[in-house]
Amino acid sequence: MSDKTMPSFVGMAPSGDVELGRVQLAPEVLEVIIGIATTEVAGVANTRGNFATGVAEKFGKVMHGKGVKTEWSEEGLTIDVYCVIEYGYSVPEVAKEIQEQIRHSIFHMTSLETKEVNIHITGIQFEAETDTI
Repeated sequence: MSDKTMPSFVGMAPSGDVELGRVQLAPEVLEVIIGIATTEVAGVANTRGNFATGVAEKFGKVMHGKGVKTEWSEEGLTIDVYCVIEYGYSVPEVAKEIQEQIRHSIFHMTSLETKEVNIHITGIQFEAETDTI
């Protein structure tokens, strides 16, 4: 997943009287922040990735940005997150908590306001049955 329709770097204009320089964020930084914020919410089983992220994770690489799509426009930052919810949790409550967690994390780590945070529930994960011998 992890589509990047954002410019290669997101720049923030300096504030105040003194101009010290520009701060630029790579889109991958936002994806990692969003991915970690999503998985910290109770009830989220995992985020949906594509074949390449699945192969990379099989070899031990942690892909925090999988299942995240970001789009930067004149109006602001739009975020789409594709995730799987654990069975037994309220889907609307978990989705709302994911939205709040992402907005909070993005604002406090980058000072960027988000225009939209869209949550797409792609499945429900049931408890895996264990065989007893």
